[in-house]
Amino acid sequence: MAAEYATFGLAPAMRAGGVLAGGDYQVHRNFVDFIVDGRSLLFRLSDLDAVSPLASDVPPAIFTAQVRSLLLETDAPLPGGRYVIYGCPDCEDLACGAVTAVIQRDGDDFVWRDFAWQTGEHADLEFNGYHGIGPFRFSGTEYRTALAALLDGGAHTRRRVLLIGARVALLARLAAALRTIGIGADIAHDAAGVPAEELRGYGAVVFGRAAGEEERAAVRDAFTRAGVEAAHVDGLAPIVPLLVAQIEHALDGGPAGRHRLTRLTAAGGAAELEVTSPCRVRLTAYRLDRFHRTHTHEVFDDVLGAGGHRVALDPGTVKGESYLVARAPGSVLVTAVRRGKPG
Repeated sequence: MAAEYATFGLAPAMRAGGVLAGGDYQVHRNFVDFIVDGRSLLFRLSDLDAVSPLASDVPPAIFTAQVRSLLLETDAPLPGGRYVIYGCPDCEDLACGAVTAVIQRDGDDFVWRDFAWQTGEHADLEFNGYHGIGPFRFSGTEYRTALAALLDGGAHTRRRVLLIGARVALLARLAAALRTIGIGADIAHDAAGVPAEELRGYGAVVFGRAAGEEERAAVRDAFTRAGVEAAHVDGLAPIVPLLVAQIEHALDGGPAGRHRLTRLTAAGGAAELEVTSPCRVRLTAYRLDRFHRTHTHEVFDDVLGAGGHRVALDPGTVKGESYLVARAPGSVLVTAVRRGKPG
């Protein structure tokens, strides 16, 4: 099949981490995604939890080596001129599985072809090929310009958050949970006297429910005076996994069209959500009882197609003060469960 011209671009992306039901967790990863004809290439691969080799948390020398490799300035890492396009978010072991493709030069152009799911040294295109994806021909100038920009620092992200509140024990548990999944966290009563260069290291500031409006305004003013556009998160409830999910969502500031999940509401015994491409979606409900104890319920876990969906909720799991967290590869959304009909 002849390779047709496609546009090539790069965009910041995130593999959302999180504290899951039962105490399990998944690591937060920031990476640079490949955008082909204006759409994430990862999303074309359906239900895949993976990141590109251009992850922001790898050492600079390794990141640079990955960029040079995609520019074909070094030999292909796999037989047959194959390169890893997306791999396991938790390790670099090919045995976990990876999406690979042949990358080659054709004149001044770059061609990506023969996409496959690979778990060993050689790819089996007949059984594990991504038929119908590619080949893609990219203009050499556009391709080189996009990748070369990464070498000038275009992939750096702020992966620290500032926690503001009066409940120090809760904030300490939250900070520990965030560090477990790879997000740095610091605790403070306010931001007074913090140098601007330190504030610039935070991607988000999180306010506990006990933080007053005067405190919040002072912190926001400190960030504004420092010229820092950090996301501001108002904690919904003193539930660590819920707060982690809120922070994960806040740190993912990309356009809605590059998220798997774009809408989540919950009311009237049902949740309604919007999915941009086929993927596995998990819904978890969190409820505070009258003694402020947390109850956790897994309410849905299945692959959904693109479009809108309605999922029934057991009234017993979302009574009183309840919240819902939706997770898909690379996306997380949070909503309070409202009384009344779905909106």
